[in-house]
Amino acid sequence: MIDVLNPGLSTTVQDAGRPGHYHIGMPPSGAMDQFAHAVANYLVGNDEDAATLEMTYQGCDLEFGESALIAVTGADMSPTLDDEPIPTWTAVEVDAGQELSFEFSQDGVRSYLAVAGGFDVPEVMGSSSTYTLIGLGGYEGRELEAGDTLQVADHESRPEQVGTAVPDEHVPDYSSIDVRVVMGLCDYRLTDEGRERFLDADWKVSDEADRVGYRFEGPDITDMFEERDQPFGAGTDVTNVVDLGYPIGSIQMAGQPIVLMRDAVTGGGYATVGTLISTDRGTLSQCRVHSTVNFQAVDVDTALEVRAAQDETLQTLRDTL
Repeated sequence: MIDVLNPGLSTTVQDAGRPGHYHIGMPPSGAMDQFAHAVANYLVGNDEDAATLEMTYQGCDLEFGESALIAVTGADMSPTLDDEPIPTWTAVEVDAGQELSFEFSQDGVRSYLAVAGGFDVPEVMGSSSTYTLIGLGGYEGRELEAGDTLQVADHESRPEQVGTAVPDEHVPDYSSIDVRVVMGLCDYRLTDEGRERFLDADWKVSDEADRVGYRFEGPDITDMFEERDQPFGAGTDVTNVVDLGYPIGSIQMAGQPIVLMRDAVTGGGYATVGTLISTDRGTLSQCRVHSTVNFQAVDVDTALEVRAAQDETLQTLRDTL
């Protein structure tokens, strides 16, 4: 078992998510940075959908009641074991009684802690992920608190994994400010000039950036839209449309752009002018508040090629770690 001494700013249990329930309004939840989550699991010999801890900006302090094999990936939160620094993106052995601690992130936003066997919490709708808005899944449906005790699932001992590390070329650079989008579903509502301004603008991540959505600050969006008589069923605002489904990663124009993330609502009446490609949702989740982001339009074929390249990287890491 593992005791939570300090939960950090926001730490939840997450896995690969609970897909397949969008039709009843249930978002997938799951790790915001799916790449970092999966690689952490590979390092300790888990399947990629095993539960990890997702820590935001500041990690937690944990005391291990038994020996374990762990790995930390994602944002650099300067992890220490009994006050001694340990490497990230590397499998590390922990002895019973040792304390694992984290600081504020030096780069990126979210860090992932995997333990061999995975964190043992009840599955809800086929997933261990936490959806805090309705108190579902994870550890009692909420963020971790001091005094909580985490259980680890049974696992095969793998001493040969200790010291295994991800090659530098596969460790992400979280300083990227470009995220790629496929324009649509409602980009027809933008004027030609509005579409160009949207893609050319520097958008600043606002203080309202979390697992539900990333809100951006930038130029006025209302004059980016075509004037029209609003159809029956749409709201009166120029950015309103008749209600439609919101894909994860879609860019909702609600006063300012909001990129809908893994805990977002599944539909509504704001125009969605583009959707982040799947690989870049993880990139965005590591963008810090007040950093600047640019949207780069790509076509579906490019999006599929980028996803295939990341899948190939994950397969390589799965085979070698």
